[in-house]
Amino acid sequence: MKFYIASSFANKDLVRYVSHKLEQKGYTQTYDWTRNERASTVKDLQRIGQNEKDAITDSKVVIIILPGGKGSHVELGMALGHGKRIILYSPNGEINDFASTTTFYHLPEVEKCSGSIDELVEYVVRS
Repeated sequence: MKFYIASSFANKDLVRYVSHKLEQKGYTQTYDWTRNERASTVKDLQRIGQNEKDAITDSKVVIIILPGGKGSHVELGMALGHGKRIILYSPNGEINDFASTTTFYHLPEVEKCSGSIDELVEYVVRS
């Protein structure tokens, strides 16, 4: 199954870990944005944005690891618009904290997962 992981640059090690674990189970990552350096030009932003957009379109499941950056929320919107399976992960259930949640986290098509990062991997694989 093809997957894409959205998150913030601060979580790139977690993204790499989850990607590696899923690839070991036969999943295919559509794009690994963690290999990019931070964009320094508008042209870089455009290229990366196009790669991420294409990866979401090509994936079967989009995993969003919170806390995410502003791009993660755009990616959530694209995944919703394309009818992708969406798994939203927060380690401690921050998804339900009214100070930081958003209405889109609570749409019925958004699956929520909390707990350890290994529990996220198992959730993706078993469902």
